[in-house]
Amino acid sequence: MPAEKAYANIEELNQSLISCQRCPRLVAWREKVAQEKVRRYAHEPYWGKPVPAIGTISGRLWVLGLAPAAHGANRTGRMFTGDSSGDWLFKALHQTGFANQPTSTHAQDGLELNDVYITGTAHCAPPQNKLQKAEILNCRHYVNQEHRLAHNKKVILVLGRIAFENYCQLQALKGLSFGHNVTHKLTNGTLLVCSYHPSKQNTQTGRLSWQNWLNVFLGIRQHLDFT
Repeated sequence: MPAEKAYANIEELNQSLISCQRCPRLVAWREKVAQEKVRRYAHEPYWGKPVPAIGTISGRLWVLGLAPAAHGANRTGRMFTGDSSGDWLFKALHQTGFANQPTSTHAQDGLELNDVYITGTAHCAPPQNKLQKAEILNCRHYVNQEHRLAHNKKVILVLGRIAFENYCQLQALKGLSFGHNVTHKLTNGTLLVCSYHPSKQNTQTGRLSWQNWLNVFLGIRQHLDFT
């Protein structure tokens, strides 16, 4: 894993992130997808680079997802934008006061986030949405620095078991369990909230219902409003 660098601010981190070439498999895949495209987006330009986080680094809610979707964020250049997972995420954020609109379709669609920062376990789209261990470790450098710069975070929301395990390893947390809407009060007072990822695999099979998904954000909003 490359040596850790402490960035002075999120702008400096993102400048480094966007030019990252640390994972050859991911570099090759993200660029291949951006060149070959799919029919429904054949006339759209693709981002095809590492995707920076969105939101404000000073937000009290810090969301950790998995990775950009090949024809979602890898196309639009904005986390969770242009795919079905983003449809669920931004609708829930809007209903609980963290976003000004319920949809996120492209990078200039007017979306504004309030009090929330959204990042990923990895910042490049992986083949078949599956990350290799070395790729997670490479991108942990950026996740660690984002976490360090997020001084005001009160709630950490991890989407899916991989994000949960990565966060626990990042913070050397042991003995914590993962489950949908399972919460853990950390020793520093931060609330760690677990959720199933709003992927098609979970939402279309009924493993994750809309109400159970929304309940996660309602609980977070209540926690932030009363702490």
